[in-house]
Amino acid sequence: MADNQAGEKTEQATPRRLEEAIKQGQFPRSAEVQTVFVLVGALIALKFVGPDLWQRFVSVQTFMLSHLHDIPITIKAMPGYGIDAALMFAACVGPILIGTTAGGLIAGAIQNRFQTASEALAPKWERLNPMEGFQRVFSTKAFMPTGIAILKLSVVAALTYSQVKTLLNDPIFYTAVPVSRIGAFIATSALGITWRVVTYLSVIAALDYGYQFWKTNKDMMMTKQEVKEEMKNSEGNPQMKARQRRRRAAKTVRQMLQDVPKADVIVTNPTHFAVALRYDRKTMKAPKIVAKGTRLNALRIREIATKNQIPIVENKPLARMIFKYGKVGGEIPAQLFSAVAEVLAYVYRINRYRYYAEQNHV
Repeated sequence: MADNQAGEKTEQATPRRLEEAIKQGQFPRSAEVQTVFVLVGALIALKFVGPDLWQRFVSVQTFMLSHLHDIPITIKAMPGYGIDAALMFAACVGPILIGTTAGGLIAGAIQNRFQTASEALAPKWERLNPMEGFQRVFSTKAFMPTGIAILKLSVVAALTYSQVKTLLNDPIFYTAVPVSRIGAFIATSALGITWRVVTYLSVIAALDYGYQFWKTNKDMMMTKQEVKEEMKNSEGNPQMKARQRRRRAAKTVRQMLQDVPKADVIVTNPTHFAVALRYDRKTMKAPKIVAKGTRLNALRIREIATKNQIPIVENKPLARMIFKYGKVGGEIPAQLFSAVAEVLAYVYRINRYRYYAEQNHV
């Protein structure tokens, strides 16, 4: 039972897991959102350049039809006609191609949160294997998206059928009208149908993206064991970190004990606390704490002080206050200045020669 619970994906994906998923291209994506942006890009392009393209197309057709009798049809002239046709085609298709490309890029950037999937962009030569491609196309996993796509197309066709039916009943199909009227009718009808399709696809795209978002988050959920492993890998092994902390603490204690011989006095509790103080009136504004310790470290401080003939003064409240509020290497708290000054004055009086020698480097 416990193993089954540990294997269940009940935890939300960690930030590191989400970051790795984006690099691998695993984020919510909807093909319908891409389609909507591409169609909107094409419609915007037609909105701005459509009338100009139509006028250019009419001018070219008018010129060709009115000059058919004097246009030379020769082998030498054909390359020129081909180039003119290609330029005309580029002028007509170029703005739409730019609009659709921009729409596709914007849709992709929004869905991947303007981040590059570096690992997904890396070349994978196994994708060029035709057998694997054939298996992907005709696999059971591909049938479901294909069926959903057919269903979406059917829904859009059913919703636009009424407008198409209305257009088919237009009098333009039963009366003689100018060619310009037919062109305007086709353009207006096509734009109307396209905008209607875009509206329906936008609703479908919103629903599809919501589903893809939910499905992606569900797929990226992690088990409790995976979360623990990732925390261990990102933050380091707790046992290793504890050993590192102990080594740093031991190094700090060794360095602190090496500075005890420089102290002028040791203030003790007498057994629980020991604080080593030093004061040089030429270089210090206030006495500094050279070392401090409790229990075993306090004993070692007293032993070093005895070995180096450093005075030891028992003052329980002062030792406790300095230990609590003072910091090794820092000055004593301002509120303890007077009490420490009395201790130092006492030490200097009973050991005048030592103090004089240290201050004058004798």
